[in-house]
Amino acid sequence: MFIRDILGGEQPSISFEFFPPKKESGLEELYSHAAELSKLPSNFFTVTYGAGGTTRGLTEKVVDHFQTELSKPSIPHLTCVGNSRDELKEIISGFKTKGIDNILALRGDPPKGSFDFEPHPDGFVNASGLVSLIKEVDDFSVGVAGYPEGHPETPNKLADMEHLKTKVDAGADFIITQLFFDNHDFLDFRDRCRLVGINVPILAGIMPALSFKGVQRMCGLCGAKIPAKLLEKLMNANEEDIPKIGIEWAIQQSNNLIANGVEGLHLYTLNKSRATTDILEGLIL
Repeated sequence: MFIRDILGGEQPSISFEFFPPKKESGLEELYSHAAELSKLPSNFFTVTYGAGGTTRGLTEKVVDHFQTELSKPSIPHLTCVGNSRDELKEIISGFKTKGIDNILALRGDPPKGSFDFEPHPDGFVNASGLVSLIKEVDDFSVGVAGYPEGHPETPNKLADMEHLKTKVDAGADFIITQLFFDNHDFLDFRDRCRLVGINVPILAGIMPALSFKGVQRMCGLCGAKIPAKLLEKLMNANEEDIPKIGIEWAIQQSNNLIANGVEGLHLYTLNKSRATTDILEGLIL
């Protein structure tokens, strides 16, 4: 099933993101939470892998489990990091052989301990080349990343928008955004996309703030900001009350986005089922 055929309906799509455990011993817990979430109304799952492709094998294993055992269309992440063009072609062909019809194409982050992205000598410097390669190898539905607050390595938002359009022009079918906590950033981002001719579905990335340290770390990694109203609530709360605050904020965010015609909500599950379940129960669809 191609994800491009799921999107664009009257109701926004709902999707969940998971990350593979570092070791196979952690798969059972992941599968348990995913099984619970598979009972909720959702359209597809996505599965990340570690910096530098460190958990790629487990990513494929998790995607296969989700598709065969949970009957849920699932999308593996694929990055340019550490692989040549020919190696990437082999990986992409292997996806198709395993019944995977969808890929989220990303440039990828530098391996742990590195600060600058260094492309493989025979690889790609950005995701647009990877999108083109995927489309060349076989028929896939391809998603790419978008940054409502701008990519942290590209402070110039006009240049950032040009980079995104290049990925879409290369054949991307949809965009999944980085997490954000201020809907004004997403709505402005969507408007700017339409102004430059990016007309594919844009799915909003929603992550609940379940711990103060956790949300600070994530925002530091991706460059997202914490709005003052949310920050005040988190700073003045006891640690045990923070998940409730984060879930309520995510519900308010999501319902406001639905009211503003969002085409999809992509929930970062953090490999847990309770918070995601609570958010879905609070949606007004």
